[in-house]
Amino acid sequence: MRTTFAAIAGRYDLANHLLSGGMDFLWRATAAGLVAETAPTCILDLAAGSGDLSRALAKRCPHARVVAADFCLPMLEVAVRKGIPALVQADGLSLPFRDQAFDALTVAFGLRNMASWEGALREMHRVLRPGGLLLVMDFSLPKPPLRGLYRAYLHHVLPRLAAVITGNKAAYEYLGESIEAFPRDTGMLDLMNANGFSEARTRPLCFGVASIYTAKSVPPSGST
Repeated sequence: MRTTFAAIAGRYDLANHLLSGGMDFLWRATAAGLVAETAPTCILDLAAGSGDLSRALAKRCPHARVVAADFCLPMLEVAVRKGIPALVQADGLSLPFRDQAFDALTVAFGLRNMASWEGALREMHRVLRPGGLLLVMDFSLPKPPLRGLYRAYLHHVLPRLAAVITGNKAAYEYLGESIEAFPRDTGMLDLMNANGFSEARTRPLCFGVASIYTAKSVPPSGST
């Protein structure tokens, strides 16, 4: 997976903008606005990739420290060129941060690619303070009748377009497969609530093409 992202790092942003029709800008702005409502002082943007969400968070939360973490060094090198100051190469299943180090954590289009969704959520819970905000943003599937049209685009049109933009068709064939397999709607809410979080909620974007899920970190078992 690290090799796949490294191969497309140089044209990752362009592909995102074109293949989403520019809606990725709106999605990041929406996510950053939800985080800003909690007035965080220290935010971890996990699976930060090229750093676009980190920049949106810094803009909406100017008094917060934003730490961008990703397991793919070439992606972080793109983020460096955007002037993001706090960058950490890190695996989402073994984060190099102390317990309860952050009061908000975002992961956009990244949890889906992690080897263990449950393990990653438990690690996110570990580094969040009790009551801290978790925000997961990822692709989902719209409801019928749009679902059939979207699946045709996702599996047949998007990989061909992506191949032209990035030169890597296989990475975007994987994208469609991973979206189909990833929990969505109540499935994601149940996953969050079962791994250290409560009050999980969902917010569909673009008729359900993507979704934002938010939840609060519950105190560790045995704490008072």
